[in-house]
Amino acid sequence: MVRSSQLLHPQREPAATRSAATVLLLRDAPAGAGIEVLMTRRSATASFAPGAYVFPGGGIDPADTDAHGIAARRPTQGDLHLTQAIAAIRESFEELGVLLARHADGRPADDSDIAALERDAPFAAQCEARGLTLAADEVYVLAHWITDRDLPRRFDVPFLIARMPASQAPVADEAEQFEPVWVRPADALARHKAGSFFMIFPTIRTLERLGGFSSVDEVLQACASEVPLWTSCPRAGMLRGAEARFMEHETPYGELELVSPDGQIVHHLDWNTNEPVRLLKNVTRLTAPNPGVMTGPGTNSYLVGDPDTGYIAIDPGPNDPEHLRNLWRAAGGDIHMIVCTHSHSDHSPGAKPLQAMCKTPPPILGLSSLPTARPASEFTPDKELKNGERLSITGGGLQHTLQVILTPGHAANHLCLVLLEDGLLFSGDHILNGSTTIVDPPDGNMTDYLDSLDVLSAACDRDAIEFILPAHGYVLGSARQAIANLKAHRLRREAKVLNAMRARPGGSMEEWVELAYDDLPPRMWPMAQRSMLAHVQRLEALQGNP
Repeated sequence: MVRSSQLLHPQREPAATRSAATVLLLRDAPAGAGIEVLMTRRSATASFAPGAYVFPGGGIDPADTDAHGIAARRPTQGDLHLTQAIAAIRESFEELGVLLARHADGRPADDSDIAALERDAPFAAQCEARGLTLAADEVYVLAHWITDRDLPRRFDVPFLIARMPASQAPVADEAEQFEPVWVRPADALARHKAGSFFMIFPTIRTLERLGGFSSVDEVLQACASEVPLWTSCPRAGMLRGAEARFMEHETPYGELELVSPDGQIVHHLDWNTNEPVRLLKNVTRLTAPNPGVMTGPGTNSYLVGDPDTGYIAIDPGPNDPEHLRNLWRAAGGDIHMIVCTHSHSDHSPGAKPLQAMCKTPPPILGLSSLPTARPASEFTPDKELKNGERLSITGGGLQHTLQVILTPGHAANHLCLVLLEDGLLFSGDHILNGSTTIVDPPDGNMTDYLDSLDVLSAACDRDAIEFILPAHGYVLGSARQAIANLKAHRLRREAKVLNAMRARPGGSMEEWVELAYDDLPPRMWPMAQRSMLAHVQRLEALQGNP
């Protein structure tokens, strides 16, 4: 766990969440054009999301729990989901006059039932008096949203779905909700982008997901497991001068979690090769000006330490004079060690020039390249590192310790580093954010790569690693899960490679790659072939030539 003393910003407790429920009433669009969802515009004076187009919903009341006795439920529908469904049914009636209920003989509620009920009177008692059963068994959980930590009013809210009763028409209460409208998800998103249909982040992302469904039946079937299709508490940072919000699966999320655990919007996400980016008091990142298909926004160099302890430089990058000057300046010239995670040309060539800039030349540490390395990746450190070796700097009552973990696979001489005091993994090219690394034989080896992922997963447990700082891309959070996801992705790709080899026995690499990497654009296939060769070699070693 990151030491609180190393956080850049004073922390504050986010506002407490209030339980609520939102319901998406769906119907099939005409002529098989997908689905439509019912939305309304919130009052311009509303305390939350004023003027936004939303789905009906609101806070969960104690009376919603008390109404279990008049609600139908599925055998798999737990008490919490039942309460949430009742709240959604109540809110859809109070706000839009839509009544998800039926009589004892199975007849759905009709206009006479709706007319007999008062929107501002106790809902469940009126339904019970009229002999209505709430159709909670027809309400399913789509997603689970928790309001962003930076906002003053926060809700813990399931987004539920239900089919709109065919015989009913929405009528807004003209107090909280206005202008009910049926809209296809794609059309709502287009209108929002054009500036005529304002929506907040969870609504936008929910509609983006809904756009992939072709019918209401398909949505209901996807939600039949009682488990939300996704759960999210977004985080926000600054991007291109404006606030930008992100869900857990998006690349900036982990970095925002590291820099601002409490959710304050204080971190800028723009890639800037001229300025150091402080992630913690003892971790600074500088990105080399070498963006590209293979390097993403550029190669990340890191400084670990502070003015009292001095610094360890990790991956000084290519021999780019301006980048190295920026790295030297950010450390105040006080660099005690230079560590290269591996010998590739965008990681190690800057080591010797950076060393020469320092008044007291620091040692260059790492592993020598093997004969399998390409000529541009030849590297010999001043000192060879050993697995488990610790590199420490101290001062001002603090210590920062990097532990070496040998991780061959991407390159034969690849290593990772763990900042033990703060549970951070500097992953070099073994783990990237936003793409998967190339494993290029003969220096790269897929079996070694997968085995090294297992080593790093064990290190996450042993050293309480929560964040991964890659050589390309933003910081990743949920380190152990990120590693598990990466290994699962590699094994799924390997299965596709095996299927391609079986489908085209005796085929060429060019013939196999178009099957095994059919989810990538053809322009990426030449690079994909390099990792595919590593998979082929591994498969042949494991089970013989298929």
